[in-house]
Amino acid sequence: MKVSSLDRANIEMYASLMRRLFISLIVCALLAAGTRADLPSYFVFVSNERSGDVTVIDGNNDEVVATLTVGKRPRGIHATADGKRVFVTLSGSPRMAPGLDENRAPADKRADGLGVIDPGARKLIDHWHIGSDPEQFAISRDGKFAYIANEDDASASLVDLDSGQSRAKIKVSEEPEGVGVNPSNGEVSVTCEEKGEVFAIDPDQQRVIAKIDTGGRPRSVAFSPDGSRAYVACENGGHVALIDAKSHKLLSKIQLPTGSLPMGTAVSHDGKELYVSTGRGNAIAIIDTQKNEVSTTIPVGNRVWGIALDPSGTKLYTANGASNDVSVVDLKSRKELRRIKVGDGPWGIAVVSAAK
Repeated sequence: MKVSSLDRANIEMYASLMRRLFISLIVCALLAAGTRADLPSYFVFVSNERSGDVTVIDGNNDEVVATLTVGKRPRGIHATADGKRVFVTLSGSPRMAPGLDENRAPADKRADGLGVIDPGARKLIDHWHIGSDPEQFAISRDGKFAYIANEDDASASLVDLDSGQSRAKIKVSEEPEGVGVNPSNGEVSVTCEEKGEVFAIDPDQQRVIAKIDTGGRPRSVAFSPDGSRAYVACENGGHVALIDAKSHKLLSKIQLPTGSLPMGTAVSHDGKELYVSTGRGNAIAIIDTQKNEVSTTIPVGNRVWGIALDPSGTKLYTANGASNDVSVVDLKSRKELRRIKVGDGPWGIAVVSAAK
C-alpha cells in the first residue's frame, strides 16, 4: 500500500507527540517521587486505654503500621524532641467514674509506671515503676525530665529520663491530671480536677509558686508559643480558662458551644489558634486567640480526648475514645479527612518525627 506524503507527515507528527507525552510522563513520575521523598517523615502514636496497647500510624499515608502491647491503661503519651524515645504512662488503678468507692476495685500498683518505647524498633523496651496512678505528663524544656501527674496521690513526680529514677515529688491538690511546660521559662503547670485549680511549679526550685482557681474540673493545659498565655480546658464548666502565665492570674473564661466537655488542648505553631477537643461533644472547637472566642467547630469521632498537630501544623489528629478511631483533620479546609481504626479506648496522641 502506498503511503502519501500527507499520511507520512501525520504519522511522524503522531509519533513525535507520543514521544513527548512519554517523556512528560517520565518527568512527572520523577517529580512525584522526589516530592514523596521530601515529605516530612513522622509517625502518630496512639495510647489505647482499654486494650493496653499503642497503635502506630504512618503520618505520610495515615495507615496503621504497628500495634505495641505496653501494659495496663496507657494514657498520657509523649516523645523526646529527637524522636528516639516515646514515653507512655501506665496505671493499675481500675477505670471508674469520679466519686465511686475505690475500695470496691483494688488497684494493681505493680502496673503503675512509665513505659519506654523505642519507636524505631516499635517495641516497649522498659517499664519504670514510678508514681502512683500516673495520668498525663510533660517533658521538661531541656528534655531531661518528665513531670508526671499522680492522679490518686495529689502530687507531681519529677523523673529523670536517662535513669528512670524519681528525683522529687511535689504536692498539689486532689486528682491532678493535665501537665504543661511553659516554652519561655520552663515553668510547669499542673491541673487538679477536684477543686478546679492549676498549680505553677518552679522547675529549678521544684516547688509550687502559684495557684490559680479555674473551676470546672480542669483537664489539660497548653501554652502560647511565646509563653505569655496558658489555656486550660475545664470539662464541667464547658469553658477554656485563659491565664496570664507571667502573673499567674485568671484573665477570662472562653465559653465553648453547648454540650462541650473540653478535654485536650493544642496551640497552632503561629499561636493564632487554639484547638480544643470537646469530649462527648464529638467535635474540635477552634478558638481565635486574638479575639478569644470560638471561630468554628469541626465534627470528629465519639468522645474525642487527646489531640496533637502534625509537624507542619496543617493536620490535627484526635483520639476518639468511644468510637475506637483517630480522626485526621485538615485545618485549612476545616474538614475531617478520614478516620483510622485503632485499639480499644484511644486516649492520647503523640506525633513523633523520625529519629535523626
